[in-house]
This record gives sequence, C-alpha cells and structure tokens, in this order.
Amino acid sequence: MPRYPSLSHATQGLTTRVYTGLLGLAQAHAKEVFALNVGDTYLLPPDSARAEALHCADLPQLHNYAEVRGEPVLLDAITKDLAGRGRPVPRERIQVTSGATSGLDLVCRTLLSAGDEAIVLAPFWPLIRGVISAAGARPVELPFFTELHKPDFDLERALETALTPRTAALYLNTPHNPTGVILDQAQLDAVARFVTRHDLWLFCDEAYDQLFFERAPPPPIWTRPDMAERCVVAHTMSKNYAMAGARIGFVHGPLAVIDALSGLQTFATYCAPKPMQIGAAHALSEQGPQRFPRLVAAEYAQAAQVTSQTLRLPRPVSGPFLFFDTRPFLAPHETSQQWLERCARAGVVLTPGSATGQAYEHYARLCYTCVEPAALVRAIGVLSTIARDPSGHPE
Repeated sequence: MPRYPSLSHATQGLTTRVYTGLLGLAQAHAKEVFALNVGDTYLLPPDSARAEALHCADLPQLHNYAEVRGEPVLLDAITKDLAGRGRPVPRERIQVTSGATSGLDLVCRTLLSAGDEAIVLAPFWPLIRGVISAAGARPVELPFFTELHKPDFDLERALETALTPRTAALYLNTPHNPTGVILDQAQLDAVARFVTRHDLWLFCDEAYDQLFFERAPPPPIWTRPDMAERCVVAHTMSKNYAMAGARIGFVHGPLAVIDALSGLQTFATYCAPKPMQIGAAHALSEQGPQRFPRLVAAEYAQAAQVTSQTLRLPRPVSGPFLFFDTRPFLAPHETSQQWLERCARAGVVLTPGSATGQAYEHYARLCYTCVEPAALVRAIGVLSTIARDPSGHPE
C-alpha cells in the first residue's frame, strides 16, 4: 500500500506521452513538421455545431452547469440517432460524457474491480490499455486484427486462449483503430457466443461506426436482442462530426450500469461541457441522417487512397489510420524505432506500433486525416522518399 511520498499503483505506467516521444525530434530537425501520430482531423464540424454558432442571447444559461445525465436537447437527439442505427435506446439508459475516453474510463471503473482482467484485441486504440489499468484491472492483449486473414486463424479458439478465471470483459472496436478492419457478421456472431458462454461484459467502442468507405458494416453487435443486457457502448462526436476538441461522447447500456456510471461521473467531471453539448445536439439533429458523417467518410477515403497508393500499401476500408509493418522499409541493421526516428528527423511523426500492443513493435500507425490534403501529399512524399532509400539517409 503506497504511502508518502509514493504514488498510487494505478498510476504506474500511465503517462501523457502515450503515443510517441518523437515530436520533439521532428521539431528540432525539420523545417516542416507533419504530426501524423494523433487521430485528429483537419475538417471543421457542421456549421451549427461550431463554437461561434452558439450565442448566449439565444441560449439562456449557456455557461451554467449541465445536467449530470446530459442536456435534454442532446439526449433527445441521441435517442433519435440510436433508433436510426437499429435499436431504440431509452433516455434513462444513456449518459453523456466528456468524450468516449471519459466514457470508457467510467465504464471500466463501473464494471471492473481490482484484479479483474479485460481482453483487449490487438492492435488497439493506444489509450485503452491505460484506461483499464487505471481502473485497477489488467488488460490482456490478444493479437487479433492482423491475424483474421490467416487461413488457420480460429477466432473463437483465439479468444479462449486469452480467458482466465479473472476475465470480466472483452473490449471490442469495429470499425477498428488502427487497422480499419470491419468485423463481418460471422465474426460478430463468434464474439457474441464467446462473451455469452463465459458471462462476460462486452465493452463496445463505436468511435468510427460511420466512417466506412465502401459497403456498410453489418448491424452493430449491441443492436442484437441477446446482447442488450451485456453490452456497454461508447460513442463520440469527435470522429463522425469532427468535434474532437468539444469533448462530447455518450455511453449507453443496461439501466443499472448507467445509473452507477452516472453516479461516478458526478464525482469525476460532474457533467460534460454544456455549450458543446448544445453544439453536439445541433450536429445530430440538423444535418439529416448520417449526412455529415458520410461527407467525412468520403474525404477520408480520398486521403486513404492517396496515402496507400503512394506508399504502395493496401488501402484501409474505414477510419483515419494506415497501420503497417515497417520492416520492408528498414535500412540494413536498422530497427523499427530507428526508422521512426529517421522519419521524425525528416519531419513526419508516426505512432510507434508498440503503443497499440506488445506484439507490434515493428509496426507504425499513420493518421492521414489530421492535416489538410496538400500537407498530407507533402508528408507522404517525405515518407515515400525515406522508404525508397536503402542507405538509411535521406536522398
């Protein structure tokens, strides 16, 4: 048990520099820096959702506290939006949060106890490992999304290998960060059988649910009647509506879970920022069904095409990321970390694959949506030059 001057065990391994320490290297060496390591966007939100569209004269008490559960206008918009996705969710089963990160943190603290384990399908969103650890639980990494295409990969058998008597939950993200993979119906069926067979919670991260480029994904697993009391689902306005800085997300699930989660939020952030909740309500209500997210997806599909074609890599089918094995690009005797440092000195900052799982130290994640298209072309040009150089030095 820690005592002064020691810190809580839950803080061990947590840092504000989750993604990379390469940015400083780029800033010290390059004239132009392309920070392609964080999943942000160059796009602006819908007009009605922007901060400048919110006026105190039109919105009394705009800067007062919001209701803990969420502003009624936003809860109404969320219920309508969710009903359009395949299953109505009553307002009392919804909690507005400060982004999906806060939402998933609250989910983990509500449903995981010290010593519990949660299976995390790797590679994964870099923050989920720390979110689970901060709740006192242990993330169990399972190489998964890079294995699905292999003919001898048995999804259910793989899940069974990660199971222990302490397993309490499975974290699922599809469409997926960072690979862009979308699980098909048969794969979702297998996940449902696994969590049901072992009485596990299913944490569904739906951050990229509308950012697919071609065929629409199958219905989300949380819309299945047999999953209604097992799934706790996190959504965000950050990705579909280009509102990352607004910090608005929402969680829905079984009533008892949401009641407990709401109580936790009271003692954490109390409420999500009220002005941004109003903006989020405008975004959901005034754009028509999926209109703005589909525009975002079309923009991202073009960026994905440019990036993958230039680097001669397969194009992702969803989301803002290209996840790739760096080994084909390495100079003789060069490690993946050294290659990332070489890219940084040339001005391009990528996320080391190790941030997405212990098995992915040779990989890198590139966000092709966080800079404008012209800047992306310049950044990918720099990477392409480095990739063609077998000497380890810029041409």
